[in-house]
Amino acid sequence: MTHSSNNSAHLPLILASTSTFRHELLSRLGIPFTCFAPNVDETPLAGEAVYDLVTRLSRLKAAAACETYPAALVIGSDQVAYCRGKVLGKPGHFAAAVEQLQWMSGQTVQFLTGLCVLNTATRQAETTIVEVEVQFRALTVAQIEAYLRKESALACAGSFRSEGLGIALTEAIRCDDPTALMGLPLITLVKLLNNLGFDVLTVST
Repeated sequence: MTHSSNNSAHLPLILASTSTFRHELLSRLGIPFTCFAPNVDETPLAGEAVYDLVTRLSRLKAAAACETYPAALVIGSDQVAYCRGKVLGKPGHFAAAVEQLQWMSGQTVQFLTGLCVLNTATRQAETTIVEVEVQFRALTVAQIEAYLRKESALACAGSFRSEGLGIALTEAIRCDDPTALMGLPLITLVKLLNNLGFDVLTVST
């Protein structure tokens, strides 16, 4: 993690994401921001560790905005689920989602969110990973398919949408940052922004 005392309160805030979930979460802070589509290949590298994957992708997403926004604070974030040695991203289609949830049934799953805030003017960055541990119930195929028919979870890591019906799949959730599961850990984000001189409580709106 790189720390900076540079005051960036005057810089525009950019969310390098097309996720409606992240847009809604960042909106909760009541500060103006612009969305940017980072267009980053999220394919893991050969032999890449899961922690390295989410860190690399969050940094790449933030850096993708440098040319468009040469003087801004850019937020990049990436999330995966990790279970029994397997990285689980967005399923994309129904059959893959069923397979993911069968793999996670009855298991303890780590949801890892990489977060990067980049000052594109100075190239100073704050990066970290927020981890959430979810204990899944033992699920039947019928339960999994019923959940997926009712819940729009195909764009969610591990096919798990905790803020919706996904909560019924779980026995326990352990975390320090409750919005992390939804894709943007706000407690941590506020800390990283503050480290770069951007105080969400006092910044001009």
